[in-house]
Amino acid sequence: MTDNVICAFCSATDALIQQQFVPAGGVMLCPDCRDESGVPLAHWRCLEGAAWSQDPVVQFAVWSKLATLDATWATECRAGMVLSPQAQTWADAPSAMIHRDSQGQVLQRGDTVILIKDLTVKGANFTAKRGTAVRKISLVPDNPGQIEGRVEDQKIVILTEYVRKV
Repeated sequence: MTDNVICAFCSATDALIQQQFVPAGGVMLCPDCRDESGVPLAHWRCLEGAAWSQDPVVQFAVWSKLATLDATWATECRAGMVLSPQAQTWADAPSAMIHRDSQGQVLQRGDTVILIKDLTVKGANFTAKRGTAVRKISLVPDNPGQIEGRVEDQKIVILTEYVRKV
């Protein structure tokens, strides 16, 4: 890794790893921007500056990440982005990845789902019980088999095969 490599979102320089944003490609991100440590929502304000990147892949990555954040400022920032022609093509492309629940219903950001199976949450000391409602889900952009949601105040990744849309 060269000395001038920085996180595409927040400009951090430590522990960078390339993360893929389908179909655009990969960008270098720090652990916080890979959302490995449950960073506070305020951290994501760095996307407002990153939205001005001249790199189409970074533009698309920022545009994609903003879509997963449940904040008015994120929605406004995303709506105000001026994407390069290449990034706009990626943004306009119909998503090849459609998230579906266990019964085949299409899931969308903000939906409520019910767990259909007890799930042991790795890294936490609890089991998400069958019948638990998960509100305001987020879709994992590069994996149609996964969604994100909060259970017992913990943000977790849930396989779509274990949920049913309400």
